[in-house]
Amino acid sequence: MRPHRGSTVLVYGILGIVVCQLLAIAAWRMGTDDLRDMEFGQMDPSGRDLTNAGRVLGMVGTGILIFQLAIMLIVFGAMLLAPGR
Repeated sequence: MRPHRGSTVLVYGILGIVVCQLLAIAAWRMGTDDLRDMEFGQMDPSGRDLTNAGRVLGMVGTGILIFQLAIMLIVFGAMLLAPGR
């Protein structure tokens, strides 16, 4: 049985919100994979809570990234379509 990576997933999730949203995507992916492995008995389940918290933070950070990208597209689109350009 492999050791859990709950601490790593949690740190990636926190950094994904605070510093770089790309780490949030990694936290979401790692958390999902690790929780699946815990369900199948391939990974130590003692880190389930840390892993799940990191996965949720990864989801939030990814949502923030998508929101920021949408706002940027709207602003740049408005700039390109502005009259007098």
